[in-house]
Amino acid sequence: MKSMKKSFFILVGICMIVIFDVNGQGFLKNVTKSVTDEVLGKPKTSPQKDQPEPACACDDAELIFKMTDKLILDYNEMNINSSDDGSLFLQDRPTGKSYIIKDGKMEGPFEKGDPKIAQFEPSQQSSEDQDDTDIERFIQANKPYISRSGEKFLITFAGKKYGPYAQIMSFAVSRSREKFAAIIVENVVMTESQGKKMEEAMENAKNDQERMELAMQMAQQMQENMMKGGDPTSTSPKFVSNISNATFDPMKSGLAILNGKVKYDDIVIIDNGKVIDLQGKTLMTLKPELTYAENLFINSANTKYATYQYGTLTFSDNKTLSELFNLRLVKADSKVYLAYMYFSPKNNAIMQCKIPF
Repeated sequence: MKSMKKSFFILVGICMIVIFDVNGQGFLKNVTKSVTDEVLGKPKTSPQKDQPEPACACDDAELIFKMTDKLILDYNEMNINSSDDGSLFLQDRPTGKSYIIKDGKMEGPFEKGDPKIAQFEPSQQSSEDQDDTDIERFIQANKPYISRSGEKFLITFAGKKYGPYAQIMSFAVSRSREKFAAIIVENVVMTESQGKKMEEAMENAKNDQERMELAMQMAQQMQENMMKGGDPTSTSPKFVSNISNATFDPMKSGLAILNGKVKYDDIVIIDNGKVIDLQGKTLMTLKPELTYAENLFINSANTKYATYQYGTLTFSDNKTLSELFNLRLVKADSKVYLAYMYFSPKNNAIMQCKIPF
């Protein structure tokens, strides 16, 4: 049955791709052991105030959360993420229980699948094995912007509706929540329900003759789907946005990914190692190892960048800061900053620093 399913998809030639890119700074897994043991695991009888502060500590650090005996978790088994409003998300992988820290207060534990934590859960790459659970999680994580419309998806933004679309290949919203951009496909050569019916029929076919007849039926169905709406290009990727001067053409790029996290209150495109604005202008060319945008931050002037990996922040001038986590761009007093968090042995707390950026 499994081989039949594989041959079916080879015959169809469909690539059902939905790239889930919202909320994505990614899940932090690497901070030095000396720090992580103190943050969420291996609790001591008293804070280790005699330990030095990490090199990334700053004099004007803000208190995010004071540790107490109510939160005793092993960091090595934790996922950490944040939202644009500054909420900190902690997830214990062995139990699946999660906690949200906001304004110095902790909520939880939340069970896996709870709507309150949908925005923090990791984005899902679709594939031929994507199921309804993945799709519903994608919709939940992108509320109130994306919803179902029959077998398609509808984008609702600032009171205006876009779609419905058969696929949303990439979707991003600016931090101000005033701008959005998406790469969509209006129609697919075969819908999900049609594909399931055809797959079932192929599995139940008695001989090659029946399978050949089914293949002919499938080809006819695909042609009809392609011509829906009278536009033969409806099965090709298209760009949709509420940004008036956005002119990006996904057909002229490779595997373009929209990202609203790289640059403050802006949406850029990551494509083949380049950072491109929505008018098609290349802002920066990245080294191959920096292609993954969730670890990249560009300043507002497009003159410098910073990358984050394994607990270390590296700037384009090669300066580094270590023992930190939870990077994000924020704005305060009309200035943009690159904010990060670290654990302070002196305060037995999670602290935050902001660098003008």
